[in-house]
Amino acid sequence: MKTIKSKQEFEKVFSSGRRVNRPLVRMIVLRTGGACEGRVAFVAPKRLGNAVFRNRCKRVLREAAREADLPLDGTDVILMATRSTHDAVPSDVAATLGKALRHSEG
Repeated sequence: MKTIKSKQEFEKVFSSGRRVNRPLVRMIVLRTGGACEGRVAFVAPKRLGNAVFRNRCKRVLREAAREADLPLDGTDVILMATRSTHDAVPSDVAATLGKALRHSEG
């Protein structure tokens, strides 16, 4: 799974991407086009809690992304945790990701 790493790549997705908010996850999707391999990033802001809480949120997001077959080719995705992400089951978050991706297409 390729990840978004540089600050410039994050800023590009944040400024040009389409935002989708759900109770379990917030997502920013940028269609890059072409057949290039997609990338994904996992974010848990400090306002959520301590490092243990944030790391659990990111583990849930990573597992949910695997179940949802992210990243899609030609797509950059930033997944942001919410307070509800911590207590969620990865399969529930994966289902939410699928719905949110379909919503971001239209």
